[in-house]
Amino acid sequence: MGGGPNFFGGGASPIPRTTVMYPTNYSPGTIVISTPERRLYLVLGNGRALRYGIGVGRDGFRWGGTHRITAKKEWPSWTPPSQMLRRRPDLPRHMEGGVENPLGARAMYLGSTLYRIHGSNEPETIGQAVSSGCFRMTNEDVTDLYNRVSVGTTVVVKN
Repeated sequence: MGGGPNFFGGGASPIPRTTVMYPTNYSPGTIVISTPERRLYLVLGNGRALRYGIGVGRDGFRWGGTHRITAKKEWPSWTPPSQMLRRRPDLPRHMEGGVENPLGARAMYLGSTLYRIHGSNEPETIGQAVSSGCFRMTNEDVTDLYNRVSVGTTVVVKN
């Protein structure tokens, strides 16, 4: 199967990924999420990082801290947490993975939290604050990141 927008669902990111200068003391391979910027950085080393546009948590759902990726899944299924179902009783109780699934093409699970870095079939939400605390990327970008990191990768979330 191809890797274009039709395969992944949705479209191109309104914020294209790019390599940028990023002086930091974090080790290469670390993911740094800047919630205010609505950007995710994968530290490459030598003062550079790969920068992705992301969607972040809306007001009241933002958080910070350091975690590790504890699991990675391709085309993950989705079971909304009970807290989300209380807010949105119209949501399905479970959804199998696929193009229509809100977790998109890939998901990386963060520690013991309910949060993930995941794909989205709504590229227009990239750069917005609309989630319940997860970090959204286009399916194309999340697949790129997924292929570059492994379970155990450090993720630093800055507010």
